[in-house]
Amino acid sequence: MNAHSRSLPAPPPPGLLPWAPELTGDDAPPPPPASPGPEARAPRRFRPGEALWLPARLAWRQLRAERARLFSAIAGVMFACVLVFMQLGFRAALFDSATALLGSFRADITLMHPLTTVSFKPETLPRVRVSQALALPEVAQAVPVYLAPATWRNPVDGTRRPVQLIGFDLEAGVMDFPGLAPVVEALKRPDTLAFDLRSRPEFGPVPKLLAERGPFEVQVGSRLMQVTGLIEIGPSFGADGNVVMSEVNFRRVVKERLASQVDLVAIRLVPGADRAQAAARLRAILPPDVRVFNGRELVQHERDYWETATPIGFIFMFGSIMGLIVGMVIVYQILFSDIASHLKEYATLKAMGYSNLYLGRAVLSAALILAVLGFLPGFVLSALLYDFVGKGTFLPLAMDAGRALGVFAMIFTMCAAAGLLAMRKLRDANPADMF
Repeated sequence: MNAHSRSLPAPPPPGLLPWAPELTGDDAPPPPPASPGPEARAPRRFRPGEALWLPARLAWRQLRAERARLFSAIAGVMFACVLVFMQLGFRAALFDSATALLGSFRADITLMHPLTTVSFKPETLPRVRVSQALALPEVAQAVPVYLAPATWRNPVDGTRRPVQLIGFDLEAGVMDFPGLAPVVEALKRPDTLAFDLRSRPEFGPVPKLLAERGPFEVQVGSRLMQVTGLIEIGPSFGADGNVVMSEVNFRRVVKERLASQVDLVAIRLVPGADRAQAAARLRAILPPDVRVFNGRELVQHERDYWETATPIGFIFMFGSIMGLIVGMVIVYQILFSDIASHLKEYATLKAMGYSNLYLGRAVLSAALILAVLGFLPGFVLSALLYDFVGKGTFLPLAMDAGRALGVFAMIFTMCAAAGLLAMRKLRDANPADMF
């Protein structure tokens, strides 16, 4: 081979264009970095809040876009909230006022006639049952309690009104009315009484007169009595006012009551005595004309009467249920119309890959947002109404944490149920039908 043949360049590789870097002498560009395989990619971490936060944000923007519809829904939820609060408040006030007298007993065991269904209409017991109860060594005290209605003459305008008389041994300590301890000595005098400060105003301005005049006379039944102090019990659905007096003064006013007949017997045990065993022994030795109540069973017996034997408890509960149904219908109509007006948008989201579960979470989030926004003003308004109605009716209406949490759970469930019903409209959001 000669030198000329050795200087000839090597033929270019086949398939290269004339301007290829191998022919022009330019440097070849570096190859693109290889994309990592699926096993080399770091997986995206799932954030638990995204499953709730993103649908909730979508729901809030959707609700906020229609201000009038949003305010209508909030007003509907607030109406249901106030209605439920008031019904439950009246129901609780009924039970609290009806059991206020019996709840003031500081007795371990109480005796009552088995035919007595409610405290303001008691059947009488033989007083001898007091002595029979004292026969047990674990019984420290057995105190008879007298209850009777009477007429009270208003000391200002002379009108008459029924009042509940309560007579018992004031030194026995079986009653714990607020304000009773300072007037015990005064109530030992003949023809004296203590008036219930929380009685209806139709009885007259008794606290004002007592502050201005001191002890003054008032007619109870057919006898003149002297008001010497004030206690607190409160009116109930059975009595608009109450009067406390000694056992002797009670018999002076209620002359037709035999001294051998009592209405209740409050029993206090010696310290350390077993209440259940003492109640069982009393049931064994006492005749069948006595019913033995252990501890708070008497209060529960009174509560059961108003809840089951009268239509009042049912009416209040029925009103609460109706309020929830009305609120649920309002929220359902709002959510249903909102979905119907944005059906194409929901179909677009489905076409983009969003599932029915995601869109359902958005609808439920809207319902729960309405529950919170409607509950807050409803709670504030209900608290103000409690104060206003309580002062007007003298019933123990007060907002408490347990009732507030219970009503919020009801409103929350109501809105969630409305959201579940409205979710059925999402089935109509079919991309193939919309476009």
